[in-house]
Amino acid sequence: MSNPKSPDPAQNPTAIAPGAAKKKPAVLNIIWLYIILISVVVAAYTGRMDAVGKASFDSAKSAVTLALSLVGGMALWLGIMKVAEAAGLMRAITRAIRPVMVWLFPDVPANHPAMSAIIMNISANMLGLGSAATPMGLKAMTELDKLNSNKGTATNAMCLFLAINTSSVTILPLGVMTIRAAAGATSPGSIIIPGLMASVCSTASAIFMSKLLSSRSKDAPPPIDPAIALAANENIDAAVGASEADLYNPGLLGKIAAYVTIAIFAAAIPYAIIKGGGMPGSFLQGVTASSTWLIPVLMSSLLLGGYLCGVKVYETVTEGAKEGFQVAVRIIPFTVAIFVGIGMLRASGALDMFTGLVGKYTSYVGMPPEVLPHALLRPLSGTGAFGYMAEIVQNAPDSLAAFVSSVLQGTTDTTFYILAVYFGSIGIQRTRHALPAALFSDLVGISAAVLFANLFYGG
Repeated sequence: MSNPKSPDPAQNPTAIAPGAAKKKPAVLNIIWLYIILISVVVAAYTGRMDAVGKASFDSAKSAVTLALSLVGGMALWLGIMKVAEAAGLMRAITRAIRPVMVWLFPDVPANHPAMSAIIMNISANMLGLGSAATPMGLKAMTELDKLNSNKGTATNAMCLFLAINTSSVTILPLGVMTIRAAAGATSPGSIIIPGLMASVCSTASAIFMSKLLSSRSKDAPPPIDPAIALAANENIDAAVGASEADLYNPGLLGKIAAYVTIAIFAAAIPYAIIKGGGMPGSFLQGVTASSTWLIPVLMSSLLLGGYLCGVKVYETVTEGAKEGFQVAVRIIPFTVAIFVGIGMLRASGALDMFTGLVGKYTSYVGMPPEVLPHALLRPLSGTGAFGYMAEIVQNAPDSLAAFVSSVLQGTTDTTFYILAVYFGSIGIQRTRHALPAALFSDLVGISAAVLFANLFYGG
């Protein structure tokens, strides 16, 4: 006779399974706890307790403000991605590079929407389109979670995707080049090649470590249930069939209008060059000028392509945009926790103390002492790291410190923020090897940035 007081997992999904209580807490739990504790202890010695307390409230407010500010961008780009999916454009892009993606993400069906979202996210990061990359990354995580048979625990594909995101290859670090140009650097674009080489090293190390740790992981989630994969494919096929049924023929007049619009836009390119006084005088000026066209052209191309394929673009965009608000609300608790920890650590003076102790030795490996705080801030705070880099460049635009800091800025990303936002959006609590792999790629990326910056520095 069964014990009526014993929880039945089949009837009560929240019941704790035998042995579940013995699971170790995620690494991020320990890291976040000791960030808070170290901040308070250091503040007790530095006399900055009031600043630390104020920073906790200010950081929490900033986290909520940031999350809410993402609503518009996420709603817009998730809606545009919906148009691209309905038109079949995303599936076409996925098929073009399927061999590479299947090797990287063998657990994800090749025609799953997660593949398309991952590709678009990585492409946007490579081009420096951060405003478009984040919504696509969150979309990818949502789709990957649909294949997750162990909710709340990161899969191998999730860990790899996050590690790649924190170390993605950057072709054009446009923001950094703009800062260097404004500060009067002799050659603002000279950071492109060393930055690209360093970010390639960072991304390669992220993939290597993710694959290595996933193969040795003792707490790996069960492989994707064939029934889940089959259901996912059936849902995709059903969605494609439904979208095809909803497609309409824009008609001859509509197609003529679309192609005339394309022709007019093509004519606008030489017009803009002539109006601007001819071809840009330097490579940097050409890149900077063209970069302002990237997002509008990408947006228009996806929408126009969807329209020509018969997608009801307005209705589809508004339908996809509904997810934006929901995702932004879900990530608020996680961004608050991360922002508070980082804000308290900076306000306590702990980073300054560490820099003072270690900074005088970093020059032996090619890193000027003033760059060390930037390297420490890079995985923690994107705005803080960018502001610190800008200050170094502004003070001495052609110095080795400014060059190293500029290369480093485009090599890695804000690891803890990305982990909190991406995993928080789908309720992942056990991050498994995602953080170690990302931090390893950060270390390799920073080291590579210092190495290549010293090799390419012109003095």
